[in-house]
Formats: sequence, structure tokens, C-alpha cells
Amino acid sequence: MGNSIKIDAQGVYYKLLNQKIHDALGNGETDIELTRVNGQRYIADGLKNDIRITINGVPGNDLGIFMNGPVITVNNNAQDAVGNTMNGGKIVVKGMAGDVCGYGMRGGKLFILKDAGYRVGIHMKGYKDLNPVIVIGGNAGDFLAEYMAGGVIVVLRMFGRKNGESVTGDYLGAGMHGGTVYIRGGADRKRLGKGVDVAGITDADRGLLKGIIKEYADDLGLDADSILSERFEKLVPLSTRPYAKLYTY
Repeated sequence: MGNSIKIDAQGVYYKLLNQKIHDALGNGETDIELTRVNGQRYIADGLKNDIRITINGVPGNDLGIFMNGPVITVNNNAQDAVGNTMNGGKIVVKGMAGDVCGYGMRGGKLFILKDAGYRVGIHMKGYKDLNPVIVIGGNAGDFLAEYMAGGVIVVLRMFGRKNGESVTGDYLGAGMHGGTVYIRGGADRKRLGKGVDVAGITDADRGLLKGIIKEYADDLGLDADSILSERFEKLVPLSTRPYAKLYTY
């Protein structure tokens, strides 16, 4: 990596903070540490290339929106819409994340240590050779994978829920027409949205999960073998056009 810099975000308006980040990158810095972040929005908005940003504190909405390449590590929780329309790179949240994470996500990886909120992965899609990935270490709220069209979501059930309790909220996979959702310990059939079903995993699924979970565990200091030792099921769409009868053509 190149040069590094530390920026104190305490009391700094979000536009000014983002300007400081862009100025630092313009001066050749490639490793940025933000301290005392407290809800500032749009951090790393549209950034590209081989950049690392470490965030100490809680970033506001739309962290990493349109991002295409950088690696962001959040040493705390994050607010809503992390990875919104993200194209590439990686965001690691070492806590919980809010609602609508990974909205329209087209590439890259979003790793969340603990729980995530509602409508995670809504409209998530692959694009050409891009295959976005979201891993949630705890539980997810209602409408997980709503209208999902591509990519992979993994829910690991590692915190908070006991055996027999659902790891997701209601309307799981509602309108889903592509991609795959893997759920450690199995999916609650009563929570499913219309047009999706649950299946066991194949050897190809196991190989894919092994690679994803190994990277996730390395980033978050977890034991990949222990995570992978549990049973997984996958959620798959029954149709690539679930609302065809509502269309006029």
C-alpha cells in the first residue's frame, strides 16, 4: 500500500468529511483511518481502486454507495443502506447493520458480524461476471432477499437465536427470481414469501460456501470449520418471472 492518514471526524459535517477523504486520496493517500465517526453519511461514495478505509465509530446511511474496489472495515455498527448499489470491493462491519443493506448490489462483498435489519439484499443482482455476496453472522429482519435477481446471501445464525427459532423475519425471498440464499441451521417454511422454496445443498454449494465462509471468518476472527460444520439449506426461486400474470405483455 501507499501512504496512510488519520482523519478525526468528530463534529465534522458529512460533506466536509467526504471532501477530506477525497482530498487525501488526491494527495496519494491509499490507507485512511477515520476516528470518532458519528452518523456521517455517504462515506466512500463512488470510490474506486485499491484503497483501504478503517472507520472507528458508527457511519451513517449509504456507506459505500456505488463503490467499486476499496475495502472498508467498520469497527462498530453501521446504519442503513450499507453497500447500496455497490459494484465491487468489500465492506466488513464488526457489529450490526441497519435496514436495506446491499440494495441493488451488483458486485463485491458485504460481511456483517452480527444482525442486519429489514429488506437486506432487496433487488440484489449479478452483473456480467460480477456476483455480489452478503454474509450476515446473526439474524435478518423481514423481506430478506426481496426481489433478489442474483448473487449470494448467507445467514449464519451465530448470535441470539436458539434452535427452533427463525433466523429471518417474514416474507423471506418475496418476489425472488434469481440468486441463492443459504441459511445455516435451516429456513423456517412459515416465513417464506410467495414463489420460493427450500432445498438441500449440493457439493457445488458446499464448495462455494467454503470459500465465502473462509474469507468471512478470516476477516472477522472466527472459526470457519466450526461454522461450516452445521447444516445449511438454500432458498431458491421457483420462477424467473414470478409476477408474469401482472404484466401486460
